[in-house]
Amino acid sequence: MNYEEYKTDFGTIRIVLKENGNLVRVVLTEHHWRTVVENQELKKSVENSGEVRRQLQEYFEGKRKYFEVPFEMKGTPFQKEVWSALQSIPYGETTSYSEIASILGRPQAVRAVGHANSINPLPIIFPCHRVIGKNKTLTGYAGGMEMKKKLLQLEGASF
Repeated sequence: MNYEEYKTDFGTIRIVLKENGNLVRVVLTEHHWRTVVENQELKKSVENSGEVRRQLQEYFEGKRKYFEVPFEMKGTPFQKEVWSALQSIPYGETTSYSEIASILGRPQAVRAVGHANSINPLPIIFPCHRVIGKNKTLTGYAGGMEMKKKLLQLEGASF
């Protein structure tokens, strides 16, 4: 695994890639970075991060709404369904955990949807920040509530 970190107006972003260049993790906070480092052996040489970094920077500048980077995500089939559903939430819009559960045909799986969101390995790319409470309030976010708020404001989403 290779990683690169850089500073943005949204905080330090770390991207983790496999040797083949596929993105496997975007890390938004120090706490989650320590978890990644403890669980994986990483090298600091990154050759294929330029495109990921460029697209993230374009997003932070308000110039990009969708990402086109090769990626690999590990998770259960249900988690992958949830993460896939995140990509259907349009830029600048929000949805709720219960709406995602209903879309997946599992209306009782609201907590499971929340859990899948909390361990989303590619936040921003798979926009879990667009998932808010049913009553339109902000709910937890692995990158922190301030980061979630900033991302939604960047996109012009109402919450």
